[in-house]
Amino acid sequence: MLAFKSSTRNAHRIARSFATVVDSAGYKVASVDANQPTSSVTFLVNGGTRFESKAGVAHALKNFAFMGIVRLIASQSTKSRSALGSIRESELYGGVLSASLSREHLALTAEFLRGDEEFFVKLLTEFVQSAKFTRHEYEEYVAPVVESETAEAAGNPGVTAVDLAHALAFRNGLGASLFANHRVTVDDVSAFAHSAFGNVAVLGTGIDQGVLSELVKRYSHSAQPSTSSTPPASSYFGGESRVAAHGTPTVFLGFGTTGATSSDIAALNAYLSPTPSIKWSNGISPISPAISAGTTVQTVYLPYTDATLFGFLIQGSDVKAAGTAAVAALKAAAKGLSKEDFAKASAKAKFAAASAVESREGLLNVLGSKVLSGSDASVEGLLKPFDAVTSASVSKAASALVAAKPTFVAVGDVASLPYADELGL
Repeated sequence: MLAFKSSTRNAHRIARSFATVVDSAGYKVASVDANQPTSSVTFLVNGGTRFESKAGVAHALKNFAFMGIVRLIASQSTKSRSALGSIRESELYGGVLSASLSREHLALTAEFLRGDEEFFVKLLTEFVQSAKFTRHEYEEYVAPVVESETAEAAGNPGVTAVDLAHALAFRNGLGASLFANHRVTVDDVSAFAHSAFGNVAVLGTGIDQGVLSELVKRYSHSAQPSTSSTPPASSYFGGESRVAAHGTPTVFLGFGTTGATSSDIAALNAYLSPTPSIKWSNGISPISPAISAGTTVQTVYLPYTDATLFGFLIQGSDVKAAGTAAVAALKAAAKGLSKEDFAKASAKAKFAAASAVESREGLLNVLGSKVLSGSDASVEGLLKPFDAVTSASVSKAASALVAAKPTFVAVGDVASLPYADELGL
């Protein structure tokens, strides 16, 4: 309880320093400043895979953004600087450049010592507004990295299972793979970038809101109008897939929902997750006693703007027993939670939400999309929905999941892996 109260106080401190989203040169700008010695600036765009004009272009654009001298660290040419020049200048400042891709967003981030924000804001705005996509850079640097990352993902049963689960659950849009399984051209990447960079949010940490807004205004032309079309609303389908592969036997079983993010599912995730909050304890999950040595169970809770994927990633020597226990626990939750179990799950879920915004990555993941859409980006707004969560609402959410068609993926020796109906689905 003491730890939770402390975290809540920290969350309120961050909330007070998180400035109101303002418009600067057509960009949405917001910043958190806790007076730390390092700073970061992230340019967030609607460049995730659900917005792709052609399969694979988002993955290619991510690697074009910061070209492959290091696997996920790169840079690329603009009209005023070469790729190598950008990298060398960044290293002189001690900065780190990175790019990350999700199904909804592409994030371009610079981390640096406090006081060096002018150089890095200018660098990122140059990329967003005047990037050059050259064929030789694509062929020599970008394409090999894209192919390597795709091959690495294909060799990871867990990544494969979750990627396929999205395709089964949502088909198009959110179902698009994070990895380019087909070659795209540099012209494809350039066209996608032009459409994605019309809606940009700039998020800063360790930098004053006014300073960041002024720098964005100084180095940006007015934001180019977005030519990207609004993706269709997500629909949930479900289904089953089996993939023969080497490696750890892996099963994903889960369900999808559509609509806004649900705090009830977040609380359900906290209740069912076998990961304990206290070291050496068994946690509160009813699944834990059924997990044998050599087998792991992770809950998968992936909320998006208009849909959520929830389920279990089970890997190891006895996925059938663990999977059966997970399904039984979900069905039991649909019938109701005890007062004590609900209190623990609710507190755990709220703590997870509050603590997520204490890191740069967490701020980006949790509040970035809210800044981009212009919705409430305060921490209070993030936590307030948990006040309406009740034991009955969590059970109702679990019941709705169980009633839907499941999403089931088996990766490994498919002759020995169970089918969905063998686990009680």
